[in-house]
Amino acid sequence: MTRKTVLIERLGHLGDGIAPGPIFAPRCLPGETVSGRREGERLRDIAIMSPSPQRITPPCPHYDTCGGCQLQHASDDFTARWKQEVVQEALAAQGLATVLRPTVTSPPRSRRRATFAVRRTRKGALAGFHGRASDAITAIPDCHLLLPEVLAGRGGAEDLALVGASRKSALAVTVTASENGLDVAVKGGKPADGPLRAALGAIAARHRLARLTWEGETVALAARPGQVFGPARVTSPPGAFLQATREGESALLEAVREVVHGAARIVDLFAGCGTFSLPLAVDARVHAVEGNAAMLAALDEGWRHAAGLKHVTTEARDLFRAPLAGGELRGFDAAVLDPPRAGAIAQAMALGDSAIPRIAYVSCNPVSFARDARKLRDAGYGLDWVRIVDQFRWSTHVELVASFTRAA
Repeated sequence: MTRKTVLIERLGHLGDGIAPGPIFAPRCLPGETVSGRREGERLRDIAIMSPSPQRITPPCPHYDTCGGCQLQHASDDFTARWKQEVVQEALAAQGLATVLRPTVTSPPRSRRRATFAVRRTRKGALAGFHGRASDAITAIPDCHLLLPEVLAGRGGAEDLALVGASRKSALAVTVTASENGLDVAVKGGKPADGPLRAALGAIAARHRLARLTWEGETVALAARPGQVFGPARVTSPPGAFLQATREGESALLEAVREVVHGAARIVDLFAGCGTFSLPLAVDARVHAVEGNAAMLAALDEGWRHAAGLKHVTTEARDLFRAPLAGGELRGFDAAVLDPPRAGAIAQAMALGDSAIPRIAYVSCNPVSFARDARKLRDAGYGLDWVRIVDQFRWSTHVELVASFTRAA
């Protein structure tokens, strides 16, 4: 098949280089001349003819075959600028612009949670990440993304597959670092009958797991797998949302604190297990609202056992279907809004109708954020600044914190 030579003009939101056509070229950078076999809209078997000055040697030896990262071939400076451009483009599409503060990027080997794909093999078991757009699993013994203790959890994951996985499908084994050891949650396994429970308990003991959950059921608990949120220790439900890195969580919290500084009463919307509610309760009374009752119960327990916190109230509520509105928002000095990727347009509109003077918006999706920001702007809020917090190093994922202030 004839090879085609193209000039990469820009980087797409999934990390592919894009040439006129469009033609998508994986792991290529703007300004590069590359050649490859064209298959539809994609370029295969790519050779870099003229590399970008922003191209670097990927630090991880598994990068060629692993699909866990998308941008290890790009310099940190390039990636930070590109993620800022992604945010700027999303805002511009809604007629918005603001100050973009410098990006905060988490260091290598800092991810405290990973979901390994684990499959039984003829010789044993294999735990790793799926290859790019592939069902094949790549072993990652020297992964540069994960905390060492999380990476070490691969051994226990493989043992779990040996006793509890079928030959036809892979397990999804989520390994989370906690204060008291690894918190492991497994999906896709065999039904847990008596013999399997005994085998799982033995594996949990051998690998010194804090907790092992099998298809939503805790089958071994050696210690409460605690997470620290300010002065509080929280035992999150298995698989509950957790910020990807400690450094990223700290940067998000610092930005949120700046926005709500001086507030006496704060409402935390989509509060989760208390990532923001509990640290903010050092200085302010907090009302935490969350749709997941188990996560909210963990937050409440953490608050009740912590010292030195002001009053925290909780409310289990689906904020997509029933956002806090009207009189329910009266009396708060600041709001924290931290929705899932879909954003929170109904809640943003309700906040727009409120008199709350300051809003800290934490987002993991620039497009839904910009849509919601437009609603707040139209309701009289100014978008003061945005800070990108890059917890998902070497990925195309973009997370941010924004400050909104109601015009006087």
